[in-house]
Amino acid sequence: MSLKKLLIANRGEIAVRVARGAAELGIGTVAVSGPDDAASLHNRVADETVTLEGRGAAPYLDVGQVVGAAVAAGCDAIHPGYGFLAENSALAEACDAAGVVFVGPTADQLALFGDKLAARALAEQHGVPLVSATNGATSLEEAAAFFVENGPMMIKAVAGGGGRGMRLVRTAGELEAAYERCISEATAAFGLGDVYVERLIERARHIEVQIIGDGTEVSHLGERECTLQRQNQKIVEIAPSPSLTAVTRQRICDAAIAMAADRRYRSLGTWEFLVDADDPATVAFIEVNARIQVEHTVTEEVTGVDLVAAPVERRWPMWA
Repeated sequence: MSLKKLLIANRGEIAVRVARGAAELGIGTVAVSGPDDAASLHNRVADETVTLEGRGAAPYLDVGQVVGAAVAAGCDAIHPGYGFLAENSALAEACDAAGVVFVGPTADQLALFGDKLAARALAEQHGVPLVSATNGATSLEEAAAFFVENGPMMIKAVAGGGGRGMRLVRTAGELEAAYERCISEATAAFGLGDVYVERLIERARHIEVQIIGDGTEVSHLGERECTLQRQNQKIVEIAPSPSLTAVTRQRICDAAIAMAADRRYRSLGTWEFLVDADDPATVAFIEVNARIQVEHTVTEEVTGVDLVAAPVERRWPMWA
């Protein structure tokens, strides 16, 4: 299948890069923006621009407007970039219904990996190591019981990512406020306030594996280390990780491949793991980001693979 016209459902750096990548492949592009973003660069690098109703982030989060703009402009595909609607299964479903290609994972894949508990269940099926955690949406009373048994822990939103809806609890006195704050953040960010709790690995190294798949086969492009963070937001990314042994690297990459292959993963995704710095043999899967990440440029630098252009390139048919 050959794409002719692509709507870019995003703004900023990623929208500019998608437009440039598509231009290199001879694919026409349509930018979208609210009226307050009319002067933004992404509108000038695309071939056409459609102005959506609303201000701020709202227009970019409106599935109906985005898909309607693609259909009206004669686009045969939508690229969501990262953030906004990138992991929203409703957009993928709306694209399918409108006969527009969603350049990303399938709706089912987005729904599965957007639920951290469902992703953990898939990991368990494949024998991928997991840190101790509750198995479902967790009440305050259940969180308190888990704390008594396991000690310091993380409260995490079941849905979403990006460090939102996540709090560290070291003492029993911190639990109630942290729990309520996580629910509030998760509800505001993801529309779902469910949380679960996970035992804290005190000195964890954060490793993520870049997966790429075409709906039939999957491969990995190595790992990045993102241990240095502030408020659960990554500050420095290093690839390859300087802290992994060859055995641990292979173990993590094999685990990511096994999970992705099980679901015939399509497009780009990042499988995230923790490695105990005090016991490097202790590895734990934590979540999947079923989209291209902000950190994709680090992998590009060490592999030479353009992760923005790859999902729309003709040799990578990321659609069914």
